[in-house]
Amino acid sequence: MLLEIQAIDTKLQQLAHRANSLPELATIASLTVEAEELRRRVVEDTGALEDARAELKRTESDVEVVEARITRDTERLESSSSVKDVAGLETELAALRKRRSDLEDIELAVMERLEDLEATASETMSKHDAIRANIVEAETARDAALAAINSEREHAFANRSVMVAKLPAELVALYERQRERYGAGASLLQGGVSSASGVRLNESDMAAIRAAAPDDVVLCPDSNAILVRTSESGI
Repeated sequence: MLLEIQAIDTKLQQLAHRANSLPELATIASLTVEAEELRRRVVEDTGALEDARAELKRTESDVEVVEARITRDTERLESSSSVKDVAGLETELAALRKRRSDLEDIELAVMERLEDLEATASETMSKHDAIRANIVEAETARDAALAAINSEREHAFANRSVMVAKLPAELVALYERQRERYGAGASLLQGGVSSASGVRLNESDMAAIRAAAPDDVVLCPDSNAILVRTSESGI
């Protein structure tokens, strides 16, 4: 029965290794790094968009101010009879129209830049959303795999508990101690070979084992695991 417990413990170690080395874990880690980089870019794109929209709003406001002055000066020009005032208003109107033209050029450039920024931001957000969806998919697969592993683990623990309860407490304590210290708690001696170490015992070790009583607890000289002796042990 010790060998069956050892087999269960080996299986539990394998299950723990499987749980810690699921391919989904590496996928999630890689995607998370990519998602974080895209999130940073989304923040940058959003900031650039806000700046461009604020610049467009300021430019549009400046255009409105200039157009209002053009309207006012045009009305004054039409109602003025002073040659000096007319000359001054015409000069100012020319400057205002130049200013309006320059502002409209700026406005157009900002609008084009804003359009490019919106396209870039939309593309970045789409990529981020796609990565997040892939993460959720990988997390779902990970959770399903872990659930299956945990089910196997719980079943193994239940079987182990039943077996342990049937053995003397002192023997179980020794098994646990040897397993914790050396990695294996029980080893089958078959044809003079210890299964825990895979090493054939020398003749003096075999002689000592032959001299032991059948119910004596004998440790493997190589692995320090409890040797389980059978009719096939070569003794």
